[in-house]
Amino acid sequence: MSLPAVLLAAGPSPSPSPSGSPAVTVPTLQDAQESANQAASWVEQNWSTWLAIGLRVVLILLIAAVLRVVVRRAITQLIDRMNRTSQAGGGGTSLGGLLVNAERRRQRSSAIGSVLRSVASFLIMGTAALMVLSTFQINLAPLLASAGVAGVAVGFGARNLVTDFLSGVFMILEDQYGVGDTIDAGVASGEVVEVGLRVTKLRGDNGEIWYVRNGEVKRIGNLSQGWATAGVDVTVRAGEDLDKLRGTLTEVAEKMSKEEPWNEFLWSPIEVLGLDSVLIDSMVVRVSARTMPGKSTAVERELRWRIKRAFDAADIRIVGGATAPVTEEEAPDPTAAVAAPSVFSNAASPQAEAATPIIPQRPAPK
Repeated sequence: MSLPAVLLAAGPSPSPSPSGSPAVTVPTLQDAQESANQAASWVEQNWSTWLAIGLRVVLILLIAAVLRVVVRRAITQLIDRMNRTSQAGGGGTSLGGLLVNAERRRQRSSAIGSVLRSVASFLIMGTAALMVLSTFQINLAPLLASAGVAGVAVGFGARNLVTDFLSGVFMILEDQYGVGDTIDAGVASGEVVEVGLRVTKLRGDNGEIWYVRNGEVKRIGNLSQGWATAGVDVTVRAGEDLDKLRGTLTEVAEKMSKEEPWNEFLWSPIEVLGLDSVLIDSMVVRVSARTMPGKSTAVERELRWRIKRAFDAADIRIVGGATAPVTEEEAPDPTAAVAAPSVFSNAASPQAEAATPIIPQRPAPK
């Protein structure tokens, strides 16, 4: 067979494209119809699953949102009820009325409510997120394992922060102290200015501000809860009349209890407890009274002032203390300032002659 016959039998050869690339095959209408039919059949087969998953996700989120709102509102109402109960219970007595502080209650309620609401929101929304992921058939085991490892690492790295936070939560829940209280936290002491979940702010006696981490506080001495005691020890001579001494102190106590503002600071009568110690040359009388919290120092100072004035008027002498005996002053010796006579004052005395310098003698001339 000749070459022209072969070429004719093969048919016309396709002309090369101007760019040299092979020709793009254009899908036909039949191919597009088949693809649309396949997509429609796939959607028809899976639309019920999609709808079920979507409805489940929406239902989970809706229930979580409603439950979060309900729980947060219940916590707020519980905190308000606690405040009203404490206020009503403390308003019946002067002690409770003085201890109830609006700012203290507000900060304590705010801190407790914030912690409880945050914990409730975290638990509810976290559970809802895990349920949504499980709805999409996502394996949660690796996620939970990674979260557990990360939590352990954060716990070890920020253990001081976690300790401070937990200590602050329990301090607030137990109402160990509040704004306006005077406390001794061991590392610092002063008046509580602000109570936080991690740090407590104190103002010292000199006006300085102390920032105390709650986790570092091992013990707390609250000087503003309940009542305080004002005690004054008076040291007098052992020969003082005890009846006169008791009568003078009783008169000072009765007079001070009737005057303002000491009648408000004193929550019990000033009592003369009696002799606290008796020594050879002195004795100690103790006076005590129950006072308003934080006012014991002022009451003690005023008591000392009044006792000193009353003792001066009654000719009762206060001595320096049990270790400082009282001695009577002796008359000065008139001869103490006169120097003793000296043997050297007499030039004819043997001492004076012995101390006279020896004059060298010259040899006589020949």
